[in-house]
Amino acid sequence: MKIITWNCNGAFRNKFEYFFPFEADILIIQECENPVHTNDLKYKTFAKNYFWIGKNKNKGLGIFAKENILIEKLDWSNEYDDHQVNYFLPIIINRKQKLLALWAHHNDSPTFEYIGQVWKYLKINHQNIDNTILVGDFNSNAIWDVWDRWWNHTDVVKSLYDKEVNSAYHSFFNEEQGKETIKTFYLQRNINKGYHIDYCFLPKELLNKLSSVEIGDKDYWLSISDHLPMIVSFDTII
Repeated sequence: MKIITWNCNGAFRNKFEYFFPFEADILIIQECENPVHTNDLKYKTFAKNYFWIGKNKNKGLGIFAKENILIEKLDWSNEYDDHQVNYFLPIIINRKQKLLALWAHHNDSPTFEYIGQVWKYLKINHQNIDNTILVGDFNSNAIWDVWDRWWNHTDVVKSLYDKEVNSAYHSFFNEEQGKETIKTFYLQRNINKGYHIDYCFLPKELLNKLSSVEIGDKDYWLSISDHLPMIVSFDTII
């Protein structure tokens, strides 16, 4: 099975065909438009088996699966005290494997933005995270940890580690968080401003069946987005 996550930087209707050669089983796409509200017939035809969430019809979070894969939405909470965290989309694949797609957003939060949103979501859904794939644009890296904050990137990674859920990239390349040699995002598409902020975390059983992790070539993908796709493959069918 192959899962790809990519922040498309908008206008996915003009970009989805770039993924046809990859034959991905599941695509996790951030900043894509809602297929229901597009006039693009090719995009509508492509989006036959999908879920989409978002406040803006032109820029949300989508999961697109092959037609032979059953995906069902899970009813997880996004209410944290008096604040609602958004851009988290939990599903179950073929009624046996949970997957949480996410796009870590500022969500108009003055304090808990980006990784803070992920931290909140994991807190309120702690009991659901066991044996779950977490994949998407986290907008975060350990290099931005703040010493007096209790919900840093490192704290989130540790909370997943305690659930036996670990990063596919770091396991495959044997690299430490914050010391990634391959970047996934280039600010303003500037090759001198690269960061690793996209991740796929896998439960132990799937991590043991991991066959490859690839990051798209920047010379190719930066022409259409500021992010590079992460391609994760397993020696198993979910």
